[in-house]
Amino acid sequence: MKNSVMIAIATLSVAACQTLPIANPAQSSTASAITTQTATANIIGTKGTQIGTLDLTDGPNGLILRVELEAGSLSPGWHGLHLHQVGDCSDTGVFKLSGGHVGKIEGGHGLLNPAGPEGGDTPNIYAHTDGAAAMEFVTSRTNLAELRDEDGAAMIIHAGPDDHITQPIGGAGARVACAVIQ
Repeated sequence: MKNSVMIAIATLSVAACQTLPIANPAQSSTASAITTQTATANIIGTKGTQIGTLDLTDGPNGLILRVELEAGSLSPGWHGLHLHQVGDCSDTGVFKLSGGHVGKIEGGHGLLNPAGPEGGDTPNIYAHTDGAAAMEFVTSRTNLAELRDEDGAAMIIHAGPDDHITQPIGGAGARVACAVIQ
């Protein structure tokens, strides 16, 4: 009996130390059942020209946003980035027709706000010394179906950083880039 217990313990120890192969998601039946929706939008700057792209992928664990801005798009440093209620960037240079944040909560703006955050609150984006910027992040506070409602939505980039708590936009300043999400 003692020997069979020792053999069982040794077998379990060896099994626990083995490296198991990682399943290939492409071959998994679960991966084929996952449904995603995607959208792409052009980002325009204050002069009305395209300065980058926004790609959105909505999946079972949240909405992934990928922002890519070409050189000269932004001033170097941190910039607030928010999702806004209306898909309208036609007032080039000010972008006020995009309305307020998605999921607006009175007094609730900011990722650090105990009364928030709003559905449109996101991390800041960093522009390098040449003005180019790129980031990818995920949010579970909104989804592509909500953003693609009858009047769409917009992604807005601000002149300065969002402090994630000051009302109503974290002190981020003027709107300097806009993308219509439809």
